[in-house]
Amino acid sequence: MFIDDSTYTSKGKLYRRVLLRNSYRVNGVVKHDTIANLSNCSDEDVIHLKKSLKLAKQNPFEQGDSFTLKQGLSVGAVWTLNQMAQELGISDAIGDSREAKLVLWMVYARLLGKGSRLSATRLMSQHAGCDILDLGSFTEDHLYKAMDWLEKEQPEIELTLFQKKYQNQLPSFYLYDVTSSYLEGAENELGEYGYNRDGKKSKQQIVIGLMTDAEGWPITIEVFEGNANDTKTVKSQIRKVADRFKVKEVTFVGDRGMIKRAQIEDLKDEEFHYITAITKPEIETLIKKEVLSLSLFDTAIAEIEMDGIRYIFRRNPQRAKEIEASRQSKLTRLQNLCREKNEYLRTHKKAEEPAAKKALEKKAKALKISDWVIIKHDERVFTITIDEEKKKEEMILDGCYVLKTDRKKEEISTKEVHDKYKSLADVEWAFRTIKTTLLEMRGIFVRKAPRTKAHVFIVMLSYMIAYKLRRQWHDLELTVDEGISELSSIHAIEVHYPQMAYQKIPQPRSIAMLLLEKAGVTLPDAIPCKGALALTRKKLVSERKKLKPRSL
Repeated sequence: MFIDDSTYTSKGKLYRRVLLRNSYRVNGVVKHDTIANLSNCSDEDVIHLKKSLKLAKQNPFEQGDSFTLKQGLSVGAVWTLNQMAQELGISDAIGDSREAKLVLWMVYARLLGKGSRLSATRLMSQHAGCDILDLGSFTEDHLYKAMDWLEKEQPEIELTLFQKKYQNQLPSFYLYDVTSSYLEGAENELGEYGYNRDGKKSKQQIVIGLMTDAEGWPITIEVFEGNANDTKTVKSQIRKVADRFKVKEVTFVGDRGMIKRAQIEDLKDEEFHYITAITKPEIETLIKKEVLSLSLFDTAIAEIEMDGIRYIFRRNPQRAKEIEASRQSKLTRLQNLCREKNEYLRTHKKAEEPAAKKALEKKAKALKISDWVIIKHDERVFTITIDEEKKKEEMILDGCYVLKTDRKKEEISTKEVHDKYKSLADVEWAFRTIKTTLLEMRGIFVRKAPRTKAHVFIVMLSYMIAYKLRRQWHDLELTVDEGISELSSIHAIEVHYPQMAYQKIPQPRSIAMLLLEKAGVTLPDAIPCKGALALTRKKLVSERKKLKPRSL
C-alpha cells in the first residue's frame, strides 16, 4: 500500500492528485487498486498517513517512539470479498456513492453472517469494513435507505454487469426457473398465499425468478407476488432480454410447465427460440397419436421431428429405479397407516369403519397411488392389495422424459439440446445456495416491496462472489463458507503512536495463505485506522429490559 501523490495540468490549471493505492500481482502482472481519494485531505493528514505507511513496513519494536499494540478487527475476509467484487465489476456497477458502499457491505454481510440489517450493522464491529470501503459511521437506518436506493438502480446495475461479462460475445442460451420463499408474518407488501415449494402451506410467500447463462452465472433476478403463476413470470424475462440487454439471438431454456403455448407465442413475437420438457400427459398423448413409440425409448438419446418441432427423448434407468423406490415407499406408508387403523378398530369397539376407510382413501390419494391400490375390509379389518395391471401401466413411462425445441438440427445437435436442458441443474443449485445453505435468504426482515426486491438482489450479488470462490477453491477440502470463516480469522494489529495509528496485517497461517493464493488476492501490509463506528439504533440492553424476567 502506498500514497500516489502527483500533480497534473488540465486546461492550463495545475491540480494535485493524492490517492491511497494498493499494488499486487495477478499471474505475474502488476496491478493497482485505488482504495481512497485523499485529494481533499489536508497536507498534515497526508504527511501523517505517509509516515504511518512507512512505519507499517518496518518492525514497530525497532522504533524509538512510544507505541501501543491492540487487537484489531478481522480484515482477511472483507478484503478478499472486496477484491472479488472489484474483479467481477460489482463495485464499478454499483458506484462509489455512500449508498453504494453501504450496499457493498450488505453484500459482504450475507457471506459473513447473514441475518437482518440490524445484524449487518452489528457485524461491522467485528470486521474492518469501514476502513476497507472508506465508509464512515452508520446505523441500520442508513442500510434501509441504501436498499431503497438499490431497488431503483437494479436495472442499470444488472445491465452494467451484463455488458462487462459479455463484452466480447453475447450469450444465446438463457436458463430460467422460479422458486418461492415463505415469510414470517403477513405484513410484507408482496406476500401472498400460493403454491409453496417449501411445504409451508400456512405461510405467505414471495415468488422469485432467476435467469442465468448456460453456465449458471446469474444475469437477473426478479421478485413477484406470492400467488404469481410460474408461466406468468416468463414474459417479463423475455422483455428484459429483448429491451434491456438488446440480445437478438436467444434460446430460452425452461423446465416443464414453465414454457407453454402462450410463452412460446411470446417468444415467437421476438423471434426467440426455446428448449423445454413436456409433461407426462403430453408424452402419453404423443404415444396415442403414434408420434412416439415406447419401443423408441432407450438409454441412448434419440430424436424425431414433427411440424418443425424436434422431440428429444430417452429413458434414464437410474431415474426409473428412483421412481420405483419412491412408489414402494409410498405403499409402505399406506400399509403402516392401515395397520394403525386396524389396531384402533380392534381396541375401540365403538370406532366406525367408514371413518377409517375415508382416512385410508384420503392418504392413498395424497400419495398419488390411489389408481393402483385397492382398499378392502372384512369384519373391521382393512387390507391393502395392488392392482398389478394398473401398476404396470403406471410404470410404463418410469425414467422416460421428452424435450422439445424449435431450434433446427443444423444449428444445434441433439446432444447439445439435451445438455442445455440438463444445465437447469445449475439454476437449482443457485436456488439452494441462495435460499437454504450459504446465503440463507430467509428471514427477509423487511415489509416494503422495494426493500424486499433489494434484499433479494443483494443476495444475488453475494451469490456472484460465492459462485467465483466456489470455482477457485474447488480443489480444496473445504466449503466456501468454511473458507470465508478461515479468512475471517485474519485480524489486524492496531499500532497506536501519540499522533497516529494504523492497522498492521500479520502474515496469515498456511491454509489462509492457500485460500488467498487460489483466489488471486494479496493482502496489504497495512490499512488505515479511521475509527469509524457502526452503531445500532435498537439497543439489546433496552430490548431485554422490556421483557419480564422469568420467575425462578
